[in-house]
Amino acid sequence: MLTIAELTTQDAPAAAAIHRAAGALIPDYDTSLHSAEEYVAFYRDTVMPKDELWGAFEGDVLRGFIALLPGWIDHLYVAPASHRRGIGTSLLQSAQAIQSELRLYTFQSNKNARAFYERHGFLIEEMTNGERNEEKMPDITYRWSRD
Repeated sequence: MLTIAELTTQDAPAAAAIHRAAGALIPDYDTSLHSAEEYVAFYRDTVMPKDELWGAFEGDVLRGFIALLPGWIDHLYVAPASHRRGIGTSLLQSAQAIQSELRLYTFQSNKNARAFYERHGFLIEEMTNGERNEEKMPDITYRWSRD
């Protein structure tokens, strides 16, 4: 059974591992830009203090998570072994239930994410050449609104 619960800093290693594993599936995304320890520190020291983080758990195993800022999805990742099981949809619908408008960035090459967000009512707001992101990969801003 899937349970949605708020993440704590103790969940940083699991969130970082999911980010790296899911990120490795994105065409042209280089997860080796940072070490596993740097990913953990990023979640523990940067994301968790500023974002609202919710995880999807099966028992005590984290299967996916969403990091929210007002009006933004900062991160949404699901462990690859748990893809296509409704976990991302559950996390996204939880965010849509509490915020009336959401934006997010994803890479243009991430066709699976693009299809997922478009299926859930997100529309392309902007496409860029990647100059604004660390990876320098072309990206997309998506927007969703309840109205």
